[in-house]
Amino acid sequence: MELEQDVIQYELADNGLATIWLNRPHKRNCVSPQLLRDLEAAVDKVAAEPKALAVVFRGRGNTFCSGADLDQLVGPVLHETSTSLQLAIDSARTYDKIFNMRKPTIAAVEGYAVAGGFELMISCDFALAASEAKIGDFHIRRALFGGAGPIYRLPRYIGMRKAKELMLTGKLLSGDECAEWGLCNASAPADKFDALIAEFCQPFLDLSPFCMWMTKMAVNRGLDADTNSLITLETMTCNVVHHSADAREGVSAFLEKRKPVWTGA
Repeated sequence: MELEQDVIQYELADNGLATIWLNRPHKRNCVSPQLLRDLEAAVDKVAAEPKALAVVFRGRGNTFCSGADLDQLVGPVLHETSTSLQLAIDSARTYDKIFNMRKPTIAAVEGYAVAGGFELMISCDFALAASEAKIGDFHIRRALFGGAGPIYRLPRYIGMRKAKELMLTGKLLSGDECAEWGLCNASAPADKFDALIAEFCQPFLDLSPFCMWMTKMAVNRGLDADTNSLITLETMTCNVVHHSADAREGVSAFLEKRKPVWTGA
C-alpha cells in the first residue's frame, strides 16, 4: 500500500508547548497502521525532548480522530485478517506511552473523537473539547470492541455506570456534555477553542518539570493499590521531590520574592 506524506506533524513552540497533529483530514484523521507508527515515533521524540514541557494532541481539518481506518483493516470478512487485532495491540502500547509520559498531555478535540480517537483522548492527562464536538466510544455501533483503554481508563474518569452507558449504547456526547460528565476538563465554542488551549496549558509551562513528572506518576498510581501502599508511595515521592534541585529553587525563589528558574532536576 502506498505511503502517505506527513500523516503526523510535530511542532514545538518557543514557550515549550509541543503539538502533535494527526493529519489525514480527508479521512477524518482515522488511524491507519502508518499513522499509528508515525504517531508512536512522534510520542517517543517529544518524550525525549527536554525543551517540550507539555504536549497537545490535535487533528487537522477541524476533527480529532474518527477511529480506525476500516478500509485498510478488513478483508471481505473481518475475522479473516489479524490486522485489526495488531492495530489494537499497537494502539494500546502507544497510548500507554502517552498516559505514562513524564510531561502532561492534553487532547484538544474538535469534530469527531470516536473509537480509536476516543481511546487516544482518554489516554491523555487532560481533554479539552470544542462545544460542537462529537465524542464517544462508538465501537458497539459496528459490533466491534475497543482494545486500547476503555475498560481500564473510562470508568476511572466517569464511574462504572456512565462508562457502561457510553460503551453499551455507542452514544456520542457534545463537547459541552463531556465537560458536564467530567470526561473533559473544559469546553468552548469553536471560535474560542485555541484561546482555551493556550490558557489551559500555560500553567504546565511555568512549573517544575521534575515535580510535574513525579506528581503525575504518583497520581497515575493512585487507584492501583491499597491505602497503606499508597501512603508509602507518597512518602517516597515526597522524599525524592524534596531533595530535588527544583524544590530548593522553588523555596529559595519564594523567600527571595522572585520568579523561580527551573532546571528540571
